[in-house]
Amino acid sequence: MHLKYGISAVLSILIWTTSAMAWGQNGHRIVGRIAENHLTPEARQAVAELIGPESLAQVSTWADEIKSDRAWRHANPWHYINVDAGETFENAAKNPNGDIIESLARFEQVLRDSGSSRQAKAEALKFIVHFVGDIHQPLHAGYGKDRGGNDIKVRWFGGPSNLHAVWDTELIEYESMGYTEFVEFIDHATEFQINAWQQAPILEWARESRALLEGVYDVGSDQDGLPNLRFYYVFKNKATVQQRLLQAGIRLAGVLNAIFT
Repeated sequence: MHLKYGISAVLSILIWTTSAMAWGQNGHRIVGRIAENHLTPEARQAVAELIGPESLAQVSTWADEIKSDRAWRHANPWHYINVDAGETFENAAKNPNGDIIESLARFEQVLRDSGSSRQAKAEALKFIVHFVGDIHQPLHAGYGKDRGGNDIKVRWFGGPSNLHAVWDTELIEYESMGYTEFVEFIDHATEFQINAWQQAPILEWARESRALLEGVYDVGSDQDGLPNLRFYYVFKNKATVQQRLLQAGIRLAGVLNAIFT
């Protein structure tokens, strides 16, 4: 009896943890590592002065790790912006506790403010590294009614999961690569792509994620009505996942280069 309840509790924690981390740990590290590859010397030095020997890949998961600290619970809404179908980010009611678009702009100002303390700037940098990754995960600009896909129960190759967790972690982990190897596979943007992606404003990043939702929710159904996502779902979304990770890394570098140059 106790073993059964213990296993159930552990599974619940694992599912919650996975669904709470956009792109999962490897996804965020991929974004951080790509950004490092495209920093200017000035930005690289400024980053090192704030976070020391740690890399952007290392600090990219900090904003998820602090969720276990009650003192940071107020930061949870900063990871996403969910609005209902038919609404736009501009006319939808704003979360009074903040959202990812507002937070990215706010922390950029912290980094630009010469009066900000070193600790405040270091924290702002870590949040920006994480949130630029988050906003490129389509379900972090999803629908409030299903909490960005967290309430959409699916099977992943027969096992229990939810749509948000599939996009956070499963689609990346399916490639069976470490984050550095993953970066070597995808970090080949052209100069034209880099310039175009970095010129797009933050609001456009969210709109891009929103535009991908139709494909994200195209999950079909099994005989019992619960979708079983397998090889075809991976095949049709693989390129999207890779592009969003690459765009996030390139744009993160662009943000930091602009701030620190």
